[in-house]
Parts: sequence; C-alpha cells; structure tokens
Amino acid sequence: MTAETKPTVVPRPQWLAAIDTLRDREKAHTREGDAIAAARRRLPMTEVDPSTPLVAGTGEVPLADVFEGRSQLFVSYHMWHDGLPAAEQCEGCTFFTGQVRELSYLHQRDVTFAVLCQGPYEESERYRRFMGWEAPWYCVPAGSRERLLAGRHFGMQACYLRDGGRVFETYWTTGRGAESMASSYGILDMTVHGRQEVWEDSPAGWPQPYEIRGQQFRKDGRPTAQWARIAAGHDDGLHDGGHHDGGSGAGAAGCCG
Repeated sequence: MTAETKPTVVPRPQWLAAIDTLRDREKAHTREGDAIAAARRRLPMTEVDPSTPLVAGTGEVPLADVFEGRSQLFVSYHMWHDGLPAAEQCEGCTFFTGQVRELSYLHQRDVTFAVLCQGPYEESERYRRFMGWEAPWYCVPAGSRERLLAGRHFGMQACYLRDGGRVFETYWTTGRGAESMASSYGILDMTVHGRQEVWEDSPAGWPQPYEIRGQQFRKDGRPTAQWARIAAGHDDGLHDGGHHDGGSGAGAAGCCG
C-alpha cells in the first residue's frame, strides 16, 4: 500500500470531527430511505393468479403454497442457463441468493423468503445443494413465466401479499435494487477502499480492479462463492449428480449483476 492509496493521517479529534460531519449526511440518507419505504408501503397492488403452477421437490405446487401459510412473500427470481455447468451459472444471482441465510427474522414478521429459479428443477436444485443454500427453492416452468414476470426478466425481486385465497404483487425491483439482499456490499461500503469497482468515485490511486459486467462476482472463472464449496469437497455436477464440472468457465452471457 502506497501513500496514494491511503487516507491522510490526522489527530483523533480532527478525525472524529470529519466523521461527525459525514454522520449528518448518513442520517439524512437514512431518513430519506425511511420516507421511500413509507411510500412503498402505500403503493397500490395488482392481482396475481394464486394457482400459477411451480415445481418443488414434491412435484407441482401452486403459487399460494409458496407462502407456507404466511401472509407475505419475498421472491428472488434466480436466473439460469440451461445445460451449462455450475462454473458458468449466473454469478450475480449466486452473489445475491447466497447471502440470504437466516430466515427466522422474516418468519417472525409473517414473511416467507423463496427462490423461484428459471432452470429445470432437478438441475437447478442440485446447484442449490452444491452451494449449501437452505432457502425454499422452486422452478418456474415455461408456462408460468409470463404470468409471473409480465414482461420482466429473471434477476428481479418481487413482494406478494396473500389475502385469503387471493394473491397480490405489491412491489418489484431489479438491478441495484437487489442490493438489499447483499450484506457484503453494505460492509464494503464502510471500508476505506469500498467495493473496488470501476464506477465508484474514489480518490486517485485507490484499487478498482473490478468491472461491473459480472466480473465483480467471479474469481478464476467461477462465481466467487463456489470456490469455498469446491475446497470443502462438494461436488458441483449438475447434470448427472456425480461428476465435477471443472474449475473454469468463460461465464454465460446475460447474467444479472
């Protein structure tokens, strides 16, 4: 690390004063976020067919069953590349899906979290097991996709409300809106070098090796999180459940991120 890649060193009182000045902006940002969330809660909603079929480990299930008896549902629509090995699956969806681990706090507030994957169930569920994810996992068959996506695309997140036998979509987002699922970004944003991505406004000389077309979520040809699973001895075979797909891949075009 050189002098050009480090902040200026100052006495603690001066450092604390600089943080106090920034804190005023942080508090304003938090209050604006609260105001946006309040507006989000006041949005109208649109009805969705509760019988829309999905595929689970037990077979076909209707959308209404994904709520698991709760009144609210948060869905992450996981992109998939049919027939490609684990190394070439969507690095962006892998990044976001893999960071949602502890669901009890959502359940306590009557919210179910589920992943609805674009891929065929057996193949994509093997990917879920390889990655060690425990969140509920469903496949969206081709006949159900337009009923749920309504012209949008996988890689988005959507919120639903169940009222008796009726289901309503209350909100959706995509792109950087998915960052609420990624605690890693929140942590990185508090560090001195930030996310180290090329778009960030950082001082000259700060490290920014990561492009933003999917490379920021990949390492040595794989979605970054896969390497820990490989190192732990987990098999990444998706198509027969018994072979290793190899350690590199160019990555499929069209991944979210």
